[in-house]
Amino acid sequence: MPSSSNAAPNEKSVAVLAFANLSDDKGSEYFSDGISEELLTVLQKIPGLHVAARTSAFSFKGKNATAQEIGEKLGVAHLVEGSVRKAGDVVRIAARLTQANTGEEQWSENYTRNLKDVFAVQTEIAQTIVEQLRGQLTGGAANPTTKAEIQAEVRAAVKGGTKNVDAHQHYLQGRFYTHRHSEKSTGEALAEYQRAVELDPSFALAWAGLSETHLWYCSFLTQGLADFDAHLAKAREAAGRALAIEPNLPEALRVRAETQLNFDFDWKGAGETLRGALALAPADPALLIDAGTLAAAKGDMTHGIALYRQAVTVDPVNPRALAFLAGTLVSAGQLADAQVEYARLLELSPASPNAHAGLGGALLLQGKFEEAVTAANDDAAEWARLTVVAMARWSQKRIPESDAALARLIESSADTAAYQIADVYAYRGEKDRAFEWLERARRQRDSGLTGVRNDPLFAHLHEDPRWNAFVHAMGLADEQLK
Repeated sequence: MPSSSNAAPNEKSVAVLAFANLSDDKGSEYFSDGISEELLTVLQKIPGLHVAARTSAFSFKGKNATAQEIGEKLGVAHLVEGSVRKAGDVVRIAARLTQANTGEEQWSENYTRNLKDVFAVQTEIAQTIVEQLRGQLTGGAANPTTKAEIQAEVRAAVKGGTKNVDAHQHYLQGRFYTHRHSEKSTGEALAEYQRAVELDPSFALAWAGLSETHLWYCSFLTQGLADFDAHLAKAREAAGRALAIEPNLPEALRVRAETQLNFDFDWKGAGETLRGALALAPADPALLIDAGTLAAAKGDMTHGIALYRQAVTVDPVNPRALAFLAGTLVSAGQLADAQVEYARLLELSPASPNAHAGLGGALLLQGKFEEAVTAANDDAAEWARLTVVAMARWSQKRIPESDAALARLIESSADTAAYQIADVYAYRGEKDRAFEWLERARRQRDSGLTGVRNDPLFAHLHEDPRWNAFVHAMGLADEQLK
C-alpha cells in the first residue's frame, strides 16, 4: 500500500468503508457490501466531491485500522462507516460520518425500514452526507436552495436502478460475486444479473453488470472462438439494453467503451464513449484505465502513463491499475520505474495474472535472462510464464527449452494468446511466423493488440513492409488517428 502524502487531504473528500454485516445470516454479507457500494457509487457522481474508490476503501474490511490510518492511506478527510442488520423484510441501517484525522463523529443516524424502502434510505443518507460536508465548508447548515440543489444532484446520481426488491437483491449478489474475480464467482454473478433483469427488464444497472460479466469471459475464460463470439455478442446486447434505458449511465458506457477499445479496435468510437463517461464519472478508476489504454494505443505514452497514475492515485490498492501502469512503463522503456510498480503489485496481489511474468519481461529487456525466468515461473498464468521462458531461454542459447516452451504455449493458448505467441516469434527473429500470429491475433480480436504500436518486442519488425500494412489494418497509422 502506498505511503501517505504529507499534504492535507481535500476537505470535500470521503471514503465509504464496507458496512458491517450484523445479520444473523452471515450469507447476507452481499447485502451489507452492496448497500455501502451503492452509497459510494452515488457519492462518486456528486460534482466537486472526491470519493475513494471501492477497491481501496473496501481493503480495510475486517481490519482494525484506526480512522487516522485509513484517512492517511486513502488521502481523505472524512469516513462513512456503518452496519446493516437484515431480518426477513426488515432492515436496520446505521450510518455515521467521522473526521478521519481525529476520529470525531460528525453525524450519525439509525434507520429501521421495510426492505422495499431501502432505496429511499440510501438516497437520504447520500443527501445528508453531502449536506454535512458542504455545511462544514460554508460554516453552517445548508439553506433551502442548497438543499434543493443537493437533492437534484443525488437524484441525478441515483439512476439506472430498480424499485423491485427481489431484482435489487439479485443485483447486489451479482456485484458481490463480480468483485471476487474468479471463474466460479463470475458464473455466479452471471446467473444473479440474469435473474435481476428477468425480474425487472428496465433495470439498467443490472444489464450493465451482465455486459461486464460477459466481457470478463471474453478477456479471461473463453473456450475457443465460438465461445468468445457468443459472450461478445451477449455483452454488446446487454450494454445496448442498459443504454437504451439510461443513455447516460457511466457503468454501461464503460462496458461499451471497453468493447470498442479491446475487441473492436474502434479507437474513435472508444474515445467518444470515454469522453462522455468521464464527464459523468471523472474519478472512476476503470474509466481512467481505459482512457490510459486508448492514449497509449494511439502512441501517446506520456498521456497514457499519466492517466494510469491518476487511476492509481484514486484507487491505490487496485491491482488492475498497477498492472496497466507497470506494463506501459515497460513499453515506454522506463524499466526501473516499471520494476517499482511491479513490486507494489506483487506485494498487493501476488496471484494477479502476468504480475510475476510482467516483472520477468522488464528483466528480460535488461538482459537479465535467468532472473527473468525465476520471476516468471512464479506467475499464476501459464501463458505468461511460457512467454517469458521461451524468450529468455532463446537468448541463453538454450534452444530446445525455448522451443518446448513455445510449443506448449501454442498447444495450450493458441486461441487466447496469439499476441504473446507473435511476441515470442518476433523476439526470436522469425518474422514470417510473427506476422502470421499477429494477423491471427487480429482475427481473434486479441485485446493485447491495444499495445502493438509500442511493444518493444516488435521493434525488429518495424523495417519490414508488412509492419506498416498491419498497423494500418489495425487503424493505428498516424494518418488514421488524426
